Amino acid sequence: MLALLRMAVIAALLALAASARADETCMSPYIPKVTGREDYVYVWTLGVEGVGDGSDKLVTIGTDGKVVSSVSVGGRHEAHHADFNDDRRYLWAGGLDDSMLYIFDVAADPAHPKLAKTITSFTTDSGGVVGPHTFYALPGRMMISGLSNAKDKGGRTALVEYNNDAKYVQTIWLPDGAEYGYDVRVEPRLNRMLTSSFTGWNNYMTEFGKVVADPEAMKHFGSTMVVWDFHARKPIQTLQVPGAPLEVRWALQPRHNYAFTTTALTSKIWLVEQKDDGTFAASAVADIADPKQTPLPVDISLSADDRFLFVDTFMDGTCRVYDVADPHHPKLAHTQKIGAQVNMVSQSWDGERVYFTSSLLSKWDKGGKDNEQFLKAFRWDGKKLTPIFTVDFAKEGLGRPHIMRFGQDRFYKNQLYTEADAARVARHGP
Repeated sequence: MLALLRMAVIAALLALAASARADETCMSPYIPKVTGREDYVYVWTLGVEGVGDGSDKLVTIGTDGKVVSSVSVGGRHEAHHADFNDDRRYLWAGGLDDSMLYIFDVAADPAHPKLAKTITSFTTDSGGVVGPHTFYALPGRMMISGLSNAKDKGGRTALVEYNNDAKYVQTIWLPDGAEYGYDVRVEPRLNRMLTSSFTGWNNYMTEFGKVVADPEAMKHFGSTMVVWDFHARKPIQTLQVPGAPLEVRWALQPRHNYAFTTTALTSKIWLVEQKDDGTFAASAVADIADPKQTPLPVDISLSADDRFLFVDTFMDGTCRVYDVADPHHPKLAHTQKIGAQVNMVSQSWDGERVYFTSSLLSKWDKGGKDNEQFLKAFRWDGKKLTPIFTVDFAKEGLGRPHIMRFGQDRFYKNQLYTEADAARVARHGP
């Protein structure tokens, strides 16, 4: 009996240690976890006319702040989000403007990813979906959330699935009354999926100042989140979350059945939690800065122990770190000015570093001297953010950096990929 008790304690400690070293918290739980220090930061970057080759590109940055490599895709497509498939071999990326999809082989040479395939038929495949946003790995598949549609370029949209051979599988349109889309996140323990909502092509490809000044345009932003039966891919509940709820982050600890989001237009932190009867409720639990100033929260990252929520606000270029140990009462723990503007935030696997990029959308980024374009790394000690390095993407001729993902040589050296794996996507050519 004593031996069994000791084994149970050891198992619990190992589980706790594993959770403390968890992978990027915003990634799919179906992606294999990586422990230890990252070697590379992959940055999906918007091309800028007259800057470098002017093309959208995947840029690889070393942890010393040096540019390791870049691979251009040709032209400008409004590069936005990207993520790994379920074995981390390939990185899928998309353009919000023309709905092009790009699949990069990362595993063959992690320092120098190569473009393996380009999919030009996303809108045709999906039956009219425009603006591939979130790429979310499922077993054997990639789920892609759309932002718009080809019929009216408005906010009605869908979820689209491809298999790992890059072949179209199915389209799942969002329900009436909650037809806007943005992020998608799954909690396998609960068989639940959450989707959030933003706006359509007509708005996100228009200059931000014009959108804000147009009362009609401002009516066309999402105000809902949808709770889905994940396995059935069926919507079962619509939650009212006014103000365009963006990124969704499920808590990682098994005892926590909740997620966070922030609303871009009303600048609030929202808690989405499962109730005792199994249904979900959404409630605003904190204001972010002064909502009247529209700081525009754009991205969040939740620490692996569910203790800290990093919130980036684009307009004032600031990261605010909230202590969310009590998720109903977030407390502001630290504030750090990152730059004139800031967008994405990602913690390292070991929780010791936090990375930031600057670009939101090509038509929404600031102009003039405030049009800073950077990747910045900070050290996080649980109390404050301390600068490590900055990569000036404009000075390097690279463009506007958006989303980040991490790579590690050791991880790929430890994987056993067959020749069939290597040819799975590449055999079709770019």
